[in-house]
Amino acid sequence: MAVPKKKTSKSKRDKRKATWKHKAAIAAQKALSLGKSVLNSSKEDRSFRHPQDLEEEEEE
Repeated sequence: MAVPKKKTSKSKRDKRKATWKHKAAIAAQKALSLGKSVLNSSKEDRSFRHPQDLEEEEEE
């Protein structure tokens, strides 16, 4: 089993954790924005269209 040879410094640990949390915050913000756009769009608006909706319209 792989074992680290030396202890990781607190600054490196904190830097990695901050990067991970920042990426997670960006992903959460994008998901929230997408959810809001889906909820606020109406049938006439068409600013957000799911790929399945497009396939159903083409079949009709």
